[in-house]
Amino acid sequence: MGGIGCGKSSVTALLAAHGAAVVDADVIAREVVTPGSPALARLVASFGDEIVTPAGELDRSALATRAFADPGSTMRMNEILHPAIGVELVRQVRAARERARVVVVAIPLFRPEHRAQLGIDTVVCVDCREELAASRLVTERGMDPEDVALRMAAQPTRAERRAMADEVVENDGTFDELAKAVAALWARLEVA
Repeated sequence: MGGIGCGKSSVTALLAAHGAAVVDADVIAREVVTPGSPALARLVASFGDEIVTPAGELDRSALATRAFADPGSTMRMNEILHPAIGVELVRQVRAARERARVVVVAIPLFRPEHRAQLGIDTVVCVDCREELAASRLVTERGMDPEDVALRMAAQPTRAERRAMADEVVENDGTFDELAKAVAALWARLEVA
Protein backbone atom coordinates (compact mmCIF):
# COMPACT_ATOMS: atom_id res chain seq x y z
CA MET A 1 0.00 0.00 0.00
CA GLY A 2 1.00 3.59 -0.25
CA GLY A 3 -0.28 6.96 -1.27
CA ILE A 4 -0.58 8.00 -4.87
CA GLY A 5 2.85 8.83 -6.31
CA CYS A 6 4.82 7.11 -3.53
CA GLY A 7 6.38 4.46 -5.76
CA LYS A 8 4.24 1.37 -5.19
CA SER A 9 4.73 0.31 -8.81
CA SER A 10 8.52 0.57 -8.53
CA VAL A 11 8.56 -1.50 -5.35
CA THR A 12 6.19 -4.06 -6.85
CA ALA A 13 8.40 -4.39 -9.95
CA LEU A 14 11.50 -4.84 -7.79
CA LEU A 15 9.79 -7.54 -5.72
CA ALA A 16 8.66 -9.28 -8.91
CA ALA A 17 12.28 -9.24 -10.11
CA HIS A 18 13.21 -11.06 -6.89
CA GLY A 19 10.64 -13.76 -7.71
CA ALA A 20 7.36 -12.64 -6.18
CA ALA A 21 4.06 -13.18 -7.97
CA VAL A 22 2.22 -9.86 -8.24
CA VAL A 23 -1.49 -9.15 -8.08
CA ASP A 24 -2.10 -5.45 -8.66
CA ALA A 25 -5.39 -3.84 -7.62
CA ASP A 26 -4.73 -0.91 -9.97
CA VAL A 27 -4.56 -3.29 -12.94
CA ILE A 28 -7.71 -5.02 -11.76
CA ALA A 29 -9.41 -1.62 -11.35
CA ARG A 30 -8.82 -0.98 -15.05
CA GLU A 31 -10.01 -4.47 -16.00
CA VAL A 32 -13.36 -4.21 -14.19
CA VAL A 33 -14.39 -1.05 -16.10
CA THR A 34 -13.82 -2.24 -19.64
CA PRO A 35 -16.52 -1.34 -22.18
CA GLY A 36 -19.70 -3.32 -21.53
CA SER A 37 -18.79 -4.19 -17.94
CA PRO A 38 -21.42 -3.88 -15.18
CA ALA A 39 -19.12 -1.59 -13.15
CA LEU A 40 -18.72 0.85 -16.04
CA ALA A 41 -22.50 0.88 -16.60
CA ARG A 42 -23.06 1.71 -12.92
CA LEU A 43 -20.45 4.49 -13.03
CA VAL A 44 -22.14 6.01 -16.08
CA ALA A 45 -25.54 5.80 -14.38
CA SER A 46 -24.10 7.56 -11.35
CA PHE A 47 -21.74 10.12 -12.91
CA GLY A 48 -23.09 10.65 -16.45
CA ASP A 49 -22.18 9.85 -20.03
CA GLU A 50 -19.38 12.44 -19.93
CA ILE A 51 -17.11 9.91 -18.16
CA VAL A 52 -17.01 7.71 -21.28
CA THR A 53 -14.88 8.37 -24.36
CA PRO A 54 -16.37 8.20 -27.86
CA ALA A 55 -14.81 4.69 -28.08
CA GLY A 56 -16.87 3.60 -25.05
CA GLU A 57 -13.95 3.47 -22.61
CA LEU A 58 -13.83 5.05 -19.19
CA ASP A 59 -12.35 8.55 -19.24
CA ARG A 60 -10.48 8.35 -15.93
CA SER A 61 -9.79 12.05 -15.81
CA ALA A 62 -13.46 12.94 -16.30
CA LEU A 63 -14.47 10.43 -13.62
CA ALA A 64 -11.84 11.81 -11.24
CA THR A 65 -13.12 15.36 -11.72
CA ARG A 66 -16.60 14.26 -10.68
CA ALA A 67 -15.79 11.54 -8.15
CA PHE A 68 -13.21 13.44 -6.14
CA ALA A 69 -15.21 16.68 -6.09
CA ASP A 70 -16.71 15.88 -2.69
CA PRO A 71 -16.67 13.03 -0.14
CA GLY A 72 -20.15 11.82 -1.12
CA SER A 73 -19.15 11.42 -4.76
CA THR A 74 -15.95 9.63 -3.79
CA MET A 75 -17.96 7.25 -1.61
CA ARG A 76 -20.42 6.61 -4.45
CA MET A 77 -17.57 5.75 -6.83
CA ASN A 78 -15.96 3.46 -4.25
CA GLU A 79 -19.27 1.68 -3.58
CA ILE A 80 -19.38 0.79 -7.27
CA LEU A 81 -15.74 -0.11 -7.85
CA HIS A 82 -14.56 -1.74 -4.61
CA PRO A 83 -16.87 -4.79 -4.70
CA ALA A 84 -16.02 -5.53 -8.35
CA ILE A 85 -12.30 -5.12 -7.69
CA GLY A 86 -12.53 -7.21 -4.51
CA VAL A 87 -14.04 -10.25 -6.19
CA GLU A 88 -11.35 -10.30 -8.89
CA LEU A 89 -8.59 -9.57 -6.37
CA VAL A 90 -9.51 -12.64 -4.31
CA ARG A 91 -9.61 -14.80 -7.44
CA GLN A 92 -6.20 -13.63 -8.65
CA VAL A 93 -4.55 -13.94 -5.21
CA ARG A 94 -5.72 -17.55 -4.91
CA ALA A 95 -4.33 -18.35 -8.37
CA ALA A 96 -1.00 -16.63 -7.60
CA ARG A 97 -0.55 -18.64 -4.39
CA GLU A 98 -0.58 -21.82 -6.46
CA ARG A 99 2.48 -20.71 -8.43
CA ALA A 100 4.65 -18.68 -6.00
CA ARG A 101 5.83 -18.76 -2.41
CA VAL A 102 5.69 -14.96 -2.02
CA VAL A 103 2.66 -13.15 -3.43
CA VAL A 104 2.65 -9.37 -3.49
CA VAL A 105 -0.81 -7.86 -3.44
CA ALA A 106 -0.50 -4.23 -4.47
CA ILE A 107 -3.44 -2.38 -2.92
CA PRO A 108 -3.28 1.42 -2.99
CA LEU A 109 -6.31 1.83 -0.70
CA PHE A 110 -5.50 -0.91 1.80
CA ARG A 111 -8.00 -1.42 4.60
CA PRO A 112 -7.42 -3.57 7.71
CA GLU A 113 -10.07 -6.08 6.60
CA HIS A 114 -7.92 -6.91 3.54
CA ARG A 115 -5.59 -8.89 5.84
CA ALA A 116 -8.20 -11.54 6.57
CA GLN A 117 -10.02 -11.35 3.21
CA LEU A 118 -6.82 -11.99 1.24
CA GLY A 119 -4.78 -13.91 3.82
CA ILE A 120 -2.06 -11.25 3.96
CA ASP A 121 0.81 -12.03 6.33
CA THR A 122 2.86 -8.83 6.03
CA VAL A 123 1.57 -5.38 5.12
CA VAL A 124 4.17 -3.17 3.46
CA CYS A 125 3.69 0.58 3.06
CA VAL A 126 5.68 2.46 0.43
CA ASP A 127 6.04 6.01 1.67
CA CYS A 128 7.53 9.35 0.71
CA ARG A 129 6.98 13.01 1.46
CA GLU A 130 3.67 14.27 0.05
CA GLU A 131 5.39 17.11 -1.82
CA LEU A 132 7.63 14.59 -3.57
CA ALA A 133 4.69 12.35 -4.47
CA ALA A 134 2.77 15.32 -5.88
CA SER A 135 5.80 16.44 -7.87
CA ARG A 136 6.24 12.95 -9.36
CA LEU A 137 2.60 12.83 -10.41
CA VAL A 138 2.76 16.21 -12.13
CA THR A 139 6.16 15.84 -13.80
CA GLU A 140 6.29 12.10 -14.56
CA ARG A 141 2.60 11.32 -15.21
CA GLY A 142 1.51 14.72 -16.47
CA MET A 143 -1.34 14.97 -13.99
CA ASP A 144 -3.01 18.28 -13.23
CA PRO A 145 -1.90 19.65 -9.82
CA GLU A 146 -5.53 20.22 -8.78
CA ASP A 147 -6.41 16.61 -9.65
CA VAL A 148 -3.41 15.44 -7.63
CA ALA A 149 -4.53 17.47 -4.63
CA LEU A 150 -8.09 16.09 -4.84
CA ARG A 151 -6.86 12.50 -5.06
CA MET A 152 -4.41 12.92 -2.18
CA ALA A 153 -7.10 14.48 -0.01
CA ALA A 154 -9.40 11.50 -0.67
CA GLN A 155 -6.92 8.86 0.54
CA PRO A 156 -5.81 7.88 4.04
CA THR A 157 -3.10 10.07 5.54
CA ARG A 158 0.55 9.06 5.67
CA ALA A 159 0.22 8.43 9.41
CA GLU A 160 -2.83 6.20 8.88
CA ARG A 161 -1.09 4.18 6.16
CA ARG A 162 2.08 3.77 8.20
CA ALA A 163 0.07 2.69 11.26
CA MET A 164 -1.49 -0.20 9.29
CA ALA A 165 1.87 -1.46 8.03
CA ASP A 166 4.21 -4.12 9.39
CA GLU A 167 7.03 -2.79 7.18
CA VAL A 168 7.64 0.65 5.70
CA VAL A 169 9.77 1.17 2.60
CA GLU A 170 10.98 4.77 2.41
CA ASN A 171 11.08 6.15 -1.14
CA ASP A 172 12.40 9.69 -0.71
CA GLY A 173 15.80 8.96 -2.24
CA THR A 174 17.30 7.54 -5.41
CA PHE A 175 16.21 4.43 -7.27
CA ASP A 176 19.39 2.65 -6.11
CA GLU A 177 18.48 3.39 -2.49
CA LEU A 178 14.98 2.05 -3.12
CA ALA A 179 16.39 -1.11 -4.73
CA LYS A 180 18.58 -1.73 -1.67
CA ALA A 181 15.64 -1.23 0.69
CA VAL A 182 13.53 -3.65 -1.35
CA ALA A 183 16.35 -6.24 -1.41
CA ALA A 184 16.49 -6.06 2.39
CA LEU A 185 12.70 -6.38 2.56
CA TRP A 186 12.83 -9.40 0.22
CA ALA A 187 15.36 -11.10 2.50
CA ARG A 188 13.00 -10.61 5.46
CA LEU A 189 10.00 -11.88 3.45
CA GLU A 190 11.91 -14.96 2.33
CA VAL A 191 12.74 -15.83 5.95
CA ALA A 192 9.17 -15.35 7.16
